[in-house]
Amino acid sequence: MRVGVPREIKVQEYRVGLTPGAVREYVAAGHQVTVETGAGSGIGASDEVYRRAGAAIAESARDIFAKSDMIVKVKEPQKSEWAQLRENQILFTYLHLAPDPEQAKGLLASGCTAIAYETVTDANGNLPLLAPMSEVAGRLAIEAAGAALKRSAGGRGLLLGGVPGVQPARVVVLGGGVVGTQAARMAAGLGAEVTVIDRSLPRLRQLDDLFIGRVRTRLSTIEAVEDEVFAADVVIGAVLVPGASAPKLVTRAMLKSMRPGAVLVDVAIDQGGCFETSHPTTHTDPTYEVDGVVHYCVANMPGAVPVTSSQALNNATLPFGLMLANKGFAAVLENPHLRNGLNVHRGRITNKAVADSLGLDFAPVESGLAA
Repeated sequence: MRVGVPREIKVQEYRVGLTPGAVREYVAAGHQVTVETGAGSGIGASDEVYRRAGAAIAESARDIFAKSDMIVKVKEPQKSEWAQLRENQILFTYLHLAPDPEQAKGLLASGCTAIAYETVTDANGNLPLLAPMSEVAGRLAIEAAGAALKRSAGGRGLLLGGVPGVQPARVVVLGGGVVGTQAARMAAGLGAEVTVIDRSLPRLRQLDDLFIGRVRTRLSTIEAVEDEVFAADVVIGAVLVPGASAPKLVTRAMLKSMRPGAVLVDVAIDQGGCFETSHPTTHTDPTYEVDGVVHYCVANMPGAVPVTSSQALNNATLPFGLMLANKGFAAVLENPHLRNGLNVHRGRITNKAVADSLGLDFAPVESGLAA
């Protein structure tokens, strides 16, 4: 198969769809890989490094899209990219379609087959291609919160871990999944007072065992969320409904009862955000203030550490990408986990959660649409 890797063009996105090491694996499996010039610059991988790995170098993204059977990216395609996609071409990347109807329309119009990293599953029902970036984002969330808490950044002027004789910051994590666990780990490690709220009692028991009592846990109820958010210095939004828009757990009305200078970090912003007042920001201008509360809502947090993120992402995506390269769309039909990753195929939405969020018809591949 002809596999193409365009340079990422989203603002301040430095990751790359395939690392040189991953390219070697594709080439060893008999596939032709073409990488757009400069695609690996964000991870310090020159065109020559990619050539040595076995890739050809294209001078433009147009060449990549025109000549490739499968496009491997990191972030969702931008307007200039989805306009170049075509029928029978596979797109393998993060999509986050639920809050992005414009992208969805573009992909539907292209006729392409779009497989979203974030909805691919494994045998345990987990999301193995989302997990590595969730790990990165969860850890970065605490770094971002610490910076935003500084008085010069509009925050309360607190050190997350305090110092002897001075109380540490109170950190509340909404969601006990991968992002929430990593955020709690980092915050507790810095000495903050940490509470994790989740709606799953079995998950809270796991977290209690994992942190050996170092982190408080509470079952998610309206009262629990209000109690903890109102008393928090930092709130990390780490909720996930696979494929669907994130629920709004913190309303604008609640901000008035929060501490002035408190910080909200919305890691769920790719899925629309879990705070009512969230809107996407960039690494250049990451924060804004609403009712005295600082919001950090960078939509591609792991892009700030592209070397770590690209390697972690490729570790997870490589086996699935090779399945697609080896068998084409047949891999989707044969593998239920790739089938769960299928979001768009030949002008139809094939993921129910995405279809429901967008208010569009759902057309499962089992219906014969894929044949």
